[in-house]
Amino acid sequence: MDHNNILGTVLAGGKSQRFGEDKSQVKLAGKLLIDHMLTEIIDEFKELLIVSNNKINFHNSDKISIIEDFEKGLGPLGGVLSAMKWIKENQKDYKWIATFPVDTPFFKRQILKDFITTGEQLFENVKVNLEKHWKDFKEILDKKNLSRKECLLLPLKTVLKALKI
Repeated sequence: MDHNNILGTVLAGGKSQRFGEDKSQVKLAGKLLIDHMLTEIIDEFKELLIVSNNKINFHNSDKISIIEDFEKGLGPLGGVLSAMKWIKENQKDYKWIATFPVDTPFFKRQILKDFITTGEQLFENVKVNLEKHWKDFKEILDKKNLSRKECLLLPLKTVLKALKI
């Protein structure tokens, strides 16, 4: 997994209904919540995206772009969809989106590094197993005479079992 294929995205929609004000703009120990998060993740990504529906203050950087939700009222999922749309509209090559809620000021970059390392190891293990068992799986599919579309409808459990994963 290429680390440069991941877009770091801070979800800072701003509705904060229960909290009563935009959480990204609240200060903790003299620092905005959004800046707590940005400080921890900015060096880990080629580029960062902030999804916010409000005009917000934050420690600016050339690596950071800010957008609004393409459709308001969808919550965090709307922020993820907005990031996906931004990638497509701006013809970016990202294959993954790493999302970070703005209201987690105690998040530490080591958590992210550990997650990426573990994810890379898991990805490599699955890739090796797929390559190792692909021939067997293809023979099973050929015997069942399944079309590509039918293969996509196979339950994941069946596929994993056939691949001996």
